[in-house]
Amino acid sequence: MKVARFPFSRLALGVAALALGASVAQAHHPIQAKFDPAKEETLTGIVTSVDWRNPHAHIFMNVTEGGSTQNWAVELESPVILKKSGWSGESLRPGDRIRVSGIVARDGTRQIWGETVIDTSSNREVYSVTYTPPVRPLASRPVPRWPDGSVALGTTTGGTDGYWAFPSSHVLVEDGKNVQFDGDGKLLNLNDAKDVAPLQPWALALYRFRQERNLQDDPMYLNCKPPGGPRQYQSDLGFQLLEDKENQRVFVLMGSGNHNFRIIYLDGREATGSVLGDDDNPLYYGRSVGRWENDTLVVQTSGFNEDFWFSNGGLPHTDLLSMEERFTRLDADTLQYQVTINDPGAYTRPWSASWTLQWVGGEDLPPYFCQNNRQ
Repeated sequence: MKVARFPFSRLALGVAALALGASVAQAHHPIQAKFDPAKEETLTGIVTSVDWRNPHAHIFMNVTEGGSTQNWAVELESPVILKKSGWSGESLRPGDRIRVSGIVARDGTRQIWGETVIDTSSNREVYSVTYTPPVRPLASRPVPRWPDGSVALGTTTGGTDGYWAFPSSHVLVEDGKNVQFDGDGKLLNLNDAKDVAPLQPWALALYRFRQERNLQDDPMYLNCKPPGGPRQYQSDLGFQLLEDKENQRVFVLMGSGNHNFRIIYLDGREATGSVLGDDDNPLYYGRSVGRWENDTLVVQTSGFNEDFWFSNGGLPHTDLLSMEERFTRLDADTLQYQVTINDPGAYTRPWSASWTLQWVGGEDLPPYFCQNNRQ
């Protein structure tokens, strides 16, 4: 096998992850969990098949050198992201000759992350990612409101479909802290772990361990576990807020995590389980009750289990976790999300984080479904 080297720095990998956005949160595993930035290769060969399934599409290619042929798996972005970038499973076909540049698997298997894929017959790059935030209007548009004057968190009756996506931050870090991450939530400097949040010693040690292992133990990556807690708002695949005013509740529909949903009840009930549903079992999304404070929806959520990572990057939590979330539509195209974390099992005090999301109008949520054992 003939291998050609090309410039590819660890910093470039982090920048690329930031730029890809949607690949960051809930669309796939962190790239560095599986692939080694220090091992860069370029392969030329013949496509044998294209596997167009979540959480990652794959190209399989035969690479021949010295009379010996080996089959390689080229891993790509999620089909959801590739489709939104204009590609399909038919963009390459068996028999096409390609050149792939990227980083190879840490475990030495014949797998490569397809940073660039070139169809050599036309010298055209294929399966590149151009999924980007919508162009914002030159002037702020007013907040949509219901006939009773209350703010609409999503689409009003007769309005254009849409959802919230492209968060201004893909990581959970305490407000006011200057900590640098790549787009997957991996610290650029591991020594900054203590500054991310007021972690208890055991939680700090666990957080560092997850970071040192390049986030490869992420249960969403390994077992398609749901993105509970604030993590559900850290994906460019987004979410919808559907207001059921008649029944005093808000549905939060996920654009990732298998189209999971949660319900925020506004009817004054207690945050307890239902005998017809979850009883008192701890949940991935907890139990949520909310109220309005002027134009801000304030939500109290508790009753979480510990089977998921509640943030990109692997910040720990326990079943003592409770959250106060605040949803404020600043204008038609901007949603502010603020969360206060209170988990005396993992943190020394309550702490807060916030970011904004953009409105993607005229579209429905991406149809993303995770499939186990596709990592």
